Amino acid sequence: MKKTISWKITSNSEDLSASNLLKQARSSFDGIVDQRTNRKSIPLSDALMSGLAMFSMKCPSLLQFDEKRKNEVIRHNLMTMYGIQTTPSDTQMRSILDEIDFRQLSSSFCALHQSAVQAGVMEQYHFMNGHVLVSIDGTGHFSSGATSCPQCCVKKHRDGREEYYHQLLCATVVHPDYPVVIPLMPEPIMKEDGDNKNDCERNASKRLLKHLSEQYKHLKPIIIEDSLSANGPHLKLLKSLGMSYIIGVKEGDHSHLFDLIQKKMCQGEAIEFEKIDDAGIIHGFRFINGVRLNKSHPDLLVNFLEYWQIKKGKEVIFSWITDIELTKETVFKVMQGGRARWKIENETFNTLKNQGYNLEHNYGHGEKNLSSVFGCLTFMAFLIDQLQAWGCELFKSARQSRRTLISLWHRMIELFTSYLIPSWEVLWKAIAKGYSAGTLEIDSS
Repeated sequence: MKKTISWKITSNSEDLSASNLLKQARSSFDGIVDQRTNRKSIPLSDALMSGLAMFSMKCPSLLQFDEKRKNEVIRHNLMTMYGIQTTPSDTQMRSILDEIDFRQLSSSFCALHQSAVQAGVMEQYHFMNGHVLVSIDGTGHFSSGATSCPQCCVKKHRDGREEYYHQLLCATVVHPDYPVVIPLMPEPIMKEDGDNKNDCERNASKRLLKHLSEQYKHLKPIIIEDSLSANGPHLKLLKSLGMSYIIGVKEGDHSHLFDLIQKKMCQGEAIEFEKIDDAGIIHGFRFINGVRLNKSHPDLLVNFLEYWQIKKGKEVIFSWITDIELTKETVFKVMQGGRARWKIENETFNTLKNQGYNLEHNYGHGEKNLSSVFGCLTFMAFLIDQLQAWGCELFKSARQSRRTLISLWHRMIELFTSYLIPSWEVLWKAIAKGYSAGTLEIDSS
């Protein structure tokens, strides 16, 4: 007997429902040219949707997804909820997706972000004069001392051991006031980017920033990054692309800049002030515009901001460089923007690694692009969830009904693998309201 969750659902006009977002993804997959010369028993779009479904359903391994797809109930739900007609085996999925140029997934991210624009989401992320904050940082999504592929980066340890790994340079739209982040398409860090971590990220950032300037120029991004990016070539690249920035700096990495700031402070050229907010927290600011970044680039002038906060006797200090003019009226906003960089660590990487998305699990290497494709599909599944968290009332109701995000995923998987479900609207409503508010039917066919 097949159990069916049945709900009466009114017409859903939400642009950011899972149903609509997955249709957008499917439509973009249909536009990717299938380069396979052999018999195409499994459509490319079905293989891509199956990979997306695997990460969307938070399956911890490709093998587990392969085992689940053989179940009649799950095959039904993959069709009704993801539009998958033919689900590939684990071997077939690896073979098909390994051949795809991961860059072709860019159109899928753009389609999903366009849905966010049309729903008015991106307007909510305007930060300064219509600009949005885009936090950029790198993260690993696989590491092993034994398993590798031809595309793996290799780290050689002093004791002779070799470590194989894959990394992504990621960009996420953030806002100081919102826990929901909007991930953009990540840029895989390639083997040819170099052996040094700094070189790898710098080379990948050239591709990522170029992509952002081409596809997301309308967002007018303010790039926020850590001190690794506070170097002349990177700042000149940002300027050439018309991008503003707020980038952290450290005294140990930028001694010339801090020595210069100290000298100008002694000469009375820096502006400094403190204010106390209603909670009794002290906010201190010291800033100066138009200072030289370093000796190597004497023509490159930046604006420097130092901020300290004293709360319950504990002091924390931050420093940034920016191309935004600093005044007593703008420094608080710039400080908020600089501190929002951590949202790519806390709300993005931490969620992807510890809240069910299994970013660091090895789903397969392949010979060409498989690991990068899987990394991008993980971020796409995360993007769809984040957009629902912003604009889908049924999803938000389901989330509020569960104590933790992990609990929501467990409940989702439990129902997905046990009941015939006609739509995402039915699934989220069943989780939010429980079966007593609807009808749980037995299909004896």
